[in-house]
Amino acid sequence: MSVQDVPGAFNFRDVGGLPAEGGRTRSGVLYRSGNLGHLTAAGTDRVAGLGIRRIVDLRDDDERRTEPSRVAGLGIDTVHLPIFAGSVASFFADDLSLDDVYRALVDGSAARLVDAARAVLEVQPVLVHCTVGKDRTGLSVALILAAAGVDEDAVIADYAQTEQLLPVSRNEGVLRFLRHRYPHARHLDDLVTRSPAAAMRAVFDDLRLRYGGPVDYLQAHGLTADEVAELRRVLVA
Repeated sequence: MSVQDVPGAFNFRDVGGLPAEGGRTRSGVLYRSGNLGHLTAAGTDRVAGLGIRRIVDLRDDDERRTEPSRVAGLGIDTVHLPIFAGSVASFFADDLSLDDVYRALVDGSAARLVDAARAVLEVQPVLVHCTVGKDRTGLSVALILAAAGVDEDAVIADYAQTEQLLPVSRNEGVLRFLRHRYPHARHLDDLVTRSPAAAMRAVFDDLRLRYGGPVDYLQAHGLTADEVAELRRVLVA
């Protein structure tokens, strides 16, 4: 996996090079990031230069209105697949943990998670993003990589890399605002800044317990064996 320099975006990386059944994930095929609402002109040029043909935007309508992606004129197909676990404000008001949020996403957004996998297998190069690129993107990309046969430890390591890529100034500003608004919330740091390996490992363990594994989960919600095979063909060399 390689971090990309895309001015105005953060947590932008190529998930190529991960060990998988039959080889490694291809570079230049699947990217992940935070939102594209603050791209500079150089950042927009960089996105164009990567040859991205499709963007899978996991944000809801309000998020897209607040920070619209700056990719107009690039001819990139954008697929909107809002993935929900309640409102973002409810995470903090209800003092949810990362485990709570991911369980809610797994249970409440299965159809959209399958749609995200399909959107990736249909058109490449493809970028998957939400607002920060940590939770919704982290879960979606982890499931896609697992379906492609990527080694589980490598999938989890890719997820965990996010917290090293979030700007310190961004973290401090968001936490300052939220601590003032939700002074009794215990999980703010985790929700805003962290992507611990243990959180994604817990998701995979839960999916094994309830479904047999992450691929079985996707198939239980409609992804076909042929689509799994196509994901592996597209993403792994």
